[in-house]
Amino acid sequence: MNREDYDRFWTVVMEVWNEGIFGASVGNLVTALLIFLLFLVLRGLFARWVIGLVQRYLARRGMDLAGRVVDAMAEPLKLIPVIAGLFFAIEHLRFSTDATIVADRLIRSMIVFAVFWALFRMVDPARYLFRRLEELLTAELVDWMMKALKVVIAILGGATILETWGVDVMAVLAGFGLVGAAVALGAQDLFKNLIGGLLIMAEKRFARGDWISVDGVVEGTVEKIGFRSTLVRRFDKAPVFVPNNSLSDQPVVNFSKMTFRRIYWTIGVTYSTTVPQLRAIRDEIEAYILENPAYVRPEEASTFVRIDKFNDSSIDIMLYCFTVTTNWGRWLELKEELAYTIMDIVLRNGSSFAFPSQSVYLEQWPHGDRPELFVPPSADGRAALPAPSGGQEGGEGR
Repeated sequence: MNREDYDRFWTVVMEVWNEGIFGASVGNLVTALLIFLLFLVLRGLFARWVIGLVQRYLARRGMDLAGRVVDAMAEPLKLIPVIAGLFFAIEHLRFSTDATIVADRLIRSMIVFAVFWALFRMVDPARYLFRRLEELLTAELVDWMMKALKVVIAILGGATILETWGVDVMAVLAGFGLVGAAVALGAQDLFKNLIGGLLIMAEKRFARGDWISVDGVVEGTVEKIGFRSTLVRRFDKAPVFVPNNSLSDQPVVNFSKMTFRRIYWTIGVTYSTTVPQLRAIRDEIEAYILENPAYVRPEEASTFVRIDKFNDSSIDIMLYCFTVTTNWGRWLELKEELAYTIMDIVLRNGSSFAFPSQSVYLEQWPHGDRPELFVPPSADGRAALPAPSGGQEGGEGR
């Protein structure tokens, strides 16, 4: 190896250093990398001091809505120093024309992404402004509106980024339209369930936390109303996903909307109960219902304690009343107290409760009026002798 070889090697090194990648020298690449790292450090300081300081200030002031907005904007704001660092690094590199176009579109795409990302995250804090709208509509319908708004923002953001890269979005949408028409034919049930969910929320059939019952389908507590189905948690904690179409087309009993809770009993007493006893039992049961504040007054809801009918094995007293509480546990306690009271009233008045029974009466004919037994003739035409009184059948030779 001579000096000329070293000189030629050094020449190659300098060519690589000066030309680098895409027309940018290695020195410029190193400098650009340092610029980008500097902005990453600034990003950390910005997130830690500026955003953190604003969040703590708003928390001390009790400015809840402003705090939510800053929390939502925190992540998109942290992306700004990254975009700025990438922009200045690319500017320092001074790429060739083609590379510059690609880098410019990349920067624009990142800016569009940051803007629409911020808008997307702003949807949740914006719900705070729709509290009055929840009173007019429902919380579930507002949730759907917020989700739909997020979808629209995401689609617009994606379309804007595609336009930045020179993609004809309208042509793409036209192509998707043809595909969508074919898909729609096979997704009719999906649209039915979507419309069913809208009808459920528009009619306010039920809401999250309501106890509902659909005959033959499900009974439990509503946890979530989705676009396609509703999640109902049964009382054994098993989740049931019911298509919205089923809930919109069938009768739904919403027990959570009850104003009062009904007690409807039939009390059967024995037929040995006298009229004064019946009247005393009925009057005392009615007095207990009317004097107890746990039960609804007759002017607010129907209340009856009446001798209803003569059943097969009992005289039936109909008890029809409503409790003020709709809580299931408290309602069961009131029913238990009422059962104790009715038992005490019936037994105290000398009567007893009837149970299903059936009486069979056997009658015998008087001896002189017994019907004559029919005795068929024997094989030789003679009348067969009747059986002896002892119950044994006699043969033909006896």
